[in-house]
Amino acid sequence: MPLFVWSLYATSIIQVLATPAVTIGLGLIGIERIWKVGFFNPAMGGDPILFQHLFWFYSHPAVYVMILPGMGVESELLTTHARRRPYGYAFIAGSSLAIAVLGFLVWGHHMFVSGQSVYASMVFSFLSFFVAIPSGVKVFSWLGTLYKGAIAFTTPMLYGLGFIGLFTIGGLTGLFLATLAVDVHVHDTYFVVAHFHYIMVGGMVMAYLGAMHHWWPKMTGRLYPEGWGRLSALIVFVGFNLTFFPQYVMGYLGMTRRYHAYAPEFQVYHVLSSAGASILGVGYLLPLFYLIWSLKYGPKAGGDPWGGTTLEWKTPSPPPTHNFEEPPVVTEDPYSFPSLEEGR
Repeated sequence: MPLFVWSLYATSIIQVLATPAVTIGLGLIGIERIWKVGFFNPAMGGDPILFQHLFWFYSHPAVYVMILPGMGVESELLTTHARRRPYGYAFIAGSSLAIAVLGFLVWGHHMFVSGQSVYASMVFSFLSFFVAIPSGVKVFSWLGTLYKGAIAFTTPMLYGLGFIGLFTIGGLTGLFLATLAVDVHVHDTYFVVAHFHYIMVGGMVMAYLGAMHHWWPKMTGRLYPEGWGRLSALIVFVGFNLTFFPQYVMGYLGMTRRYHAYAPEFQVYHVLSSAGASILGVGYLLPLFYLIWSLKYGPKAGGDPWGGTTLEWKTPSPPPTHNFEEPPVVTEDPYSFPSLEEGR
């Protein structure tokens, strides 16, 4: 089974098991507001920390709902554009399931300063370090896939490489937030903002753009201008880092979130961040123009412009309504690339 499908399977597990928690929380709020039964309101005998537990029990797994599909996309991009079987296929697939399971056990690291038990915080701190292991396994396997691969620096591959760098920075800074003493210092500062965006934007949005460029010829039957695609990937990477890396520095220095006014010493970092956001916006707009242009003027794509081996590349581009005239019979590995020696 393709690794992208494994990631979606893990995502589905989280969606099925986590979403009821936030639904229950909303239901309890409704009961409290309408029938005045105290669940969260201290004036009614409720506990506001209970709402935080229900909220984060859903909302931290929800982060993995967003990033796991991006991890699956990353495996497809690197494998196809390096023309090499994924290094450690079973470990990549297993780590997706491990993230889905362990992601339910770490919600308390959002609540280190909420007044919860110190012993509970110690357990959540340990588990937060532990959940980083499957992500580390993925990064190691992706780098192993690139090693000695026939790497083509196409637009999807550039987005894939950007994903590795940005996601790794975001993941490593998450370990700082999992450390009790450090989290007390940087909680609710721009450090958290930067960490979250390195995961969600540097990770998931880079993966989304990589997926869009990877499967665009298959979806539309047209090729986009590769030069413009590479330029957009470079601009997005530079703009993103200029936007959010200064926020790590600001957060460490004590710049809190959600304040429109700030001390003069933070001015230069805010200017850099604003300039980076402008550059990032240009990088996001470029694909809008050249992808729309390609719908009419782009060269026609063949059935398999990237040399992919999974089933979607066995159909014409764009695929017919039912993909295949007859159900395909799968008899080989989903990543059966010819050897590099044979390719040469």
